[in-house]
Amino acid sequence: MGSIRTACVGTGYFSQFHLDAWRRIKGIELVASASLDFAAAKKTGLPAFKNVNAMLADAKPELVDIITPSDSHLGLIRSCLSRDVKTIICQKPFCNSLEEAMLATELCEQAGVNLIIHENFRFQPWYRCMKRVMEDELLGQVHQLTFRLRTGDGQGDKAYLDRQPYFQKMPRFLIHETGVHWIDTFRFLFGKPLSVYADLRQLNPAIAGEDAGYFIMEFAQERRALFDANRHLDHDAENCRTTLGEALLEGSKGTISLEGTGRVRFRSFGSRTLRTLIPIREYAGFAGDCVFALQSHVVNAIRGDGKFENSAHDYLDVLKIEEAIYKSAESGQKVCL
Repeated sequence: MGSIRTACVGTGYFSQFHLDAWRRIKGIELVASASLDFAAAKKTGLPAFKNVNAMLADAKPELVDIITPSDSHLGLIRSCLSRDVKTIICQKPFCNSLEEAMLATELCEQAGVNLIIHENFRFQPWYRCMKRVMEDELLGQVHQLTFRLRTGDGQGDKAYLDRQPYFQKMPRFLIHETGVHWIDTFRFLFGKPLSVYADLRQLNPAIAGEDAGYFIMEFAQERRALFDANRHLDHDAENCRTTLGEALLEGSKGTISLEGTGRVRFRSFGSRTLRTLIPIREYAGFAGDCVFALQSHVVNAIRGDGKFENSAHDYLDVLKIEEAIYKSAESGQKVCL
């Protein structure tokens, strides 16, 4: 197969990781960049456009990577569907609401267009490692997974302004913007949840949404997953954004620990000896090079090597679980799914 003509829409903070990954993937021909910030689009070194429809008509991409805020997603997807785009990758949070996401998914399915959500955390090497260890039954009967989010970037009036200032204005923040990563990752590791319980709170009065709290997801086989998040606090890492926190995956035969450095270690039940599964190392891209891993996976699936993970149809479950978490936090009760 020939190179896949690929265009990127959006030039915000995170777009740098998308562009870097595309440039390292074989068989990708980057043909255009579009952004309302035309100067930023030009800085990518690609043919630049301010109008997406003009970009689609002129560059004729087969794959479009949407790297923009959620309020633009449905309109951009409609524009792609009006042209001969075969595959769309859309950043999370996916659309403005569950209803919009369902409509976007339905439109793409009717058109026979692949719509993939750029949910990259499940592609981080430490979670892929956990999945392999579980499948190899090294942990025995798995009981629980705990992740402690400690980004250390949420204090004060200027929180988030240097990187993603729109964070301050999001009425739903901790779960809608950040927690969805672990909703999807917990599903990746444990399957479909049975219920959720949540306790959320806002600590920084300078922002609109919640920035700390917990949720517990119940799974079959008496498994539980706990998301313990506080964006005001940090963890033991030179770069708090490598893992965003620390994790423990615990079973009857042992425990896997994820450190803030990205190191993953295994300890057998009853032992004090730690065996390193993933050493501390430098990665080329964001958080274990998970953007490169996700985008490579999409390219491989386009070429017939495996099925798409995080198809929009599958990802609708993440949005439904998100809604259940907010419902639980508002009601103070567990919500069955």
